[in-house]
Amino acid sequence: MQKREQPGRRTVLGAAALGAGAAVLGGAGQASARERGGAGHGLPVPLIIGHRGASGYRPEHTFGSYQLALDMGADVIEQDLVPTKDGHLLCRHENDITATTDVSAHPEFADRKTTKTIDGQQLTGWFTEDFTLAEIKTLRAKERIPGNRQHNTLYDGRWEVPTFDEVLRWADREGRKRGRPVWLHVETKHPTYFRKLGLGLEERIAKALRAYGRHRKNSPNFLQSFEPGSIQRLGRLVDCPKVVLLSTLTSRPWDFVEAGDPRTVADLVTPRGLRWIAGFAEGIGPDLTVIIPRDKDNKLGKPTRVVKDAHAAGLVLHPYTVRNENTFLPADHRRGTDPNAYGDAFGVFRAYLATGIDGLFSDNPDTALLAAAEFRKR
Repeated sequence: MQKREQPGRRTVLGAAALGAGAAVLGGAGQASARERGGAGHGLPVPLIIGHRGASGYRPEHTFGSYQLALDMGADVIEQDLVPTKDGHLLCRHENDITATTDVSAHPEFADRKTTKTIDGQQLTGWFTEDFTLAEIKTLRAKERIPGNRQHNTLYDGRWEVPTFDEVLRWADREGRKRGRPVWLHVETKHPTYFRKLGLGLEERIAKALRAYGRHRKNSPNFLQSFEPGSIQRLGRLVDCPKVVLLSTLTSRPWDFVEAGDPRTVADLVTPRGLRWIAGFAEGIGPDLTVIIPRDKDNKLGKPTRVVKDAHAAGLVLHPYTVRNENTFLPADHRRGTDPNAYGDAFGVFRAYLATGIDGLFSDNPDTALLAAAEFRKR
């Protein structure tokens, strides 16, 4: 999400503190993000979220990636959750594990390869919901985009696929060792799809959070989803702060598609749409282009009003995702001709942080933290 309009507000926890007061949101006069509990959590503004850990340096959603992000100083570390056939929660960006594990090298699972339609997209591969946890634990994680991050392939096979329970134990252990809580940013992936399979994510997440005392309004975790209905369901189960993720302006949340709701992300980032979100969430996590669009030449354009309007609705902003490689950067911030070389990532960070966002997802937490330090000093 995005930064505050006033640079001097950089010392409060920002989105993190938001656990206090979702129930009072919902109209004109809503409390600002700062006023809704800034004291006591200690997270800086802008905060830096390790996107799937430190996935610019280690295969995503592994303990190698999570630990490196934490050691680099990331303020919050993200997990995406999908279920196994027997109902365990795994940390994977998608339930299709073809690109992120060595499943294709296991002849015993050759017959599990199949084609499915998930949120309107047809995919062929291996899917977590077709495996038990015991079977998943025979696999090893690998780099998802080896063509862009060849150096990450050095770590292929080094780590297994972690469960959410294992991550909660790790965070508890690391928190005790460091004398401060380890903050997590936890996403429900394809929640409507999994609920239809009898593998509802929200109840399983709530149960896990309660087991570790992380279900309260001041607990050190955010819950996030691209489906507003999933956030509303989570709000009936736990009190921790919640963030509605928003894709590009013309897209529609999948639960809206299923329900016949015609609203797009463009509708949700209007003042009216943001007030609606503020009735059940503490923040939004928009695609970066919702904050600063790119022009026809793929260069950064002029910032939109979304940061100002979201703050007016009492919401914080955690947009996603800045990566260091040229191929992921706007054209005016690329350097040289190698798409996989680093470009002017600092310039991109500065542009987005200058809009007043409260936090930012990055695959490269060390770079992001250096950029954020310039704004935290103000």
